[in-house]
Amino acid sequence: MQRKPIIGLNADFRQAQRNQPSFSAVTAGYYDSIARAGAIPVIVPPASNEDDITQLLSTLDGFVMVGGADLDPRRDGFMLHPSVKHLDPRRERFDRVLMSLIAESRTPVLGIGVGMQLLNVTMGGNLFLHIPDDLPGAIPHKDPQDPNHRHGLDVVTDSLMGRVYGDGEIRVSSRHHMAIDEVASGFAVTARCPDGVVEAIESEMQDWIAIGTQFHPENDAASALDLRIFEEFVDLIREPEPAVAMRAVA
Repeated sequence: MQRKPIIGLNADFRQAQRNQPSFSAVTAGYYDSIARAGAIPVIVPPASNEDDITQLLSTLDGFVMVGGADLDPRRDGFMLHPSVKHLDPRRERFDRVLMSLIAESRTPVLGIGVGMQLLNVTMGGNLFLHIPDDLPGAIPHKDPQDPNHRHGLDVVTDSLMGRVYGDGEIRVSSRHHMAIDEVASGFAVTARCPDGVVEAIESEMQDWIAIGTQFHPENDAASALDLRIFEEFVDLIREPEPAVAMRAVA
């Protein structure tokens, strides 16, 4: 039997409140999607020792950085926007160290939601802090009344996103108010919302499988096509292939 890749997953963290102890949690869609794609998911709690994290990464074949609340822009030299809803500080500290070590070790990574934003920031890009203010002509990317809110997607043909979605109308699950502004060096934009907001990035580096989606392919409203993002990621880990030069969406 062919060995299955082992994929790590970071977890959200909630502080103790009243009679409830602190705990970590992961939305089932993430680990179910990894399992359906033919890999073994392993949930990783927020550790504090860098040597432990490095040792852990050496045992994994890849990592999925999950979505969640917002990064604190002050950690990246920007002012705090009133719309920001912070990740728990313990999770954010861990996620930032983890992503830096993933980049340093060139561990294959798929970042989703804030996971993609952190991938971009870690590699030198930056973010719009609130789409309605920074891009007032943009369509809604979040509906507080509808967790399954979807919008259109324009993909670059010669990319992983192009292989997943092909031609035709595409709609994906969206729930974010922050977005990529400047794309990190070494990455190409491979999908945008029709309003121009970046929805996917992919590494152009020969030595690193690194993919990000702002939308949520693990969501309950996701389609069978969305699952193929996880399948493509797992396939790349099984059989790495030279990076293909990709053009950014105009």
